[in-house]
Amino acid sequence: MQININTDKTIERNQGLDEHVNSVVSAAVQRFGEHITRVEVHLSDENSKKTGGNRCMLEARVTGYQPIAVSDHSEHLHQAISGAADKLQRAINSALGRLHDKHLHDTPKLQDDAEQVSDEVSK
Repeated sequence: MQININTDKTIERNQGLDEHVNSVVSAAVQRFGEHITRVEVHLSDENSKKTGGNRCMLEARVTGYQPIAVSDHSEHLHQAISGAADKLQRAINSALGRLHDKHLHDTPKLQDDAEQVSDEVSK
């Protein structure tokens, strides 16, 4: 899984920030690792625009599903990153749960069809 970090011109990107983002995002999506190809991270400082706060937007590319995007705003950048990571974890869990449920609902139908064909063949 790749984690790509993008910042606007108001955020000073450094190794410490990159390590923090990588650790928080990796921890949040670790259990979904086999389903996620990459996570795009977009960090911006909206204080410079006088709107009050930092913003972290995360977009996960999930195999077999539309991209999942979440964002969080906070006065502190690290809190925005953590908040967005928590939201992403819940959103992916929900999306993969729906896919899993759909698969479970499709499977019994296939088994019923196979049993019906099997019964017809044995007659």
